[in-house]
Amino acid sequence: MKVKKIGIFIESDFYENEIFYYKYRFAEEGIELHFLSRLWGQDNITFHGHEYKVPMVCWESFENMSDAELNSYSAFIIPSGMVSDRLRYTEDVSKLPPAVDFLKRVFAKENIIKGIICHGLWLVAPATELIKGRKLVCHNNLIGDAKAYGAIYVNEDLVVDRDLVTARSGDHAHLLAKEIIKQINEHN
Repeated sequence: MKVKKIGIFIESDFYENEIFYYKYRFAEEGIELHFLSRLWGQDNITFHGHEYKVPMVCWESFENMSDAELNSYSAFIIPSGMVSDRLRYTEDVSKLPPAVDFLKRVFAKENIIKGIICHGLWLVAPATELIKGRKLVCHNNLIGDAKAYGAIYVNEDLVVDRDLVTARSGDHAHLLAKEIIKQINEHN
């Protein structure tokens, strides 16, 4: 039986309530949680939350992740807050941001569940082909973005389109987590 493992993209200005919920809820199911980011050549980086400025140390990176390691994950989540906006930064504007390159690798794996919540949708902006024609929900402020990306916006708090699970806002993290847990248990 495959180890149940979820990767969560992380950066500063994360929504603390959402991230804390995932830490405890997935642990209840025996699911390993890995917070992944760009480490910029450092061993770890301390990020701070958006609401309460809570510090969180990240020591794992998605950069240079092998295919074998990628295939060991059951799901990846792009959380709410400003995480995705910060992760879509690139030094070389002629290249995709490293986080988007990695996201493309994740989307190429149909056996890996992709969770996007709230403003997490921003991370797909440089690679809209990932969600073109897919049903999803996002924060109300991003409905126009979703439509411009070619997605099919559905006015629900949670939308499931095969391996893509989306939720409206960070306050709907419980719905996203519940669906991802359900899908992981169905596939293991």
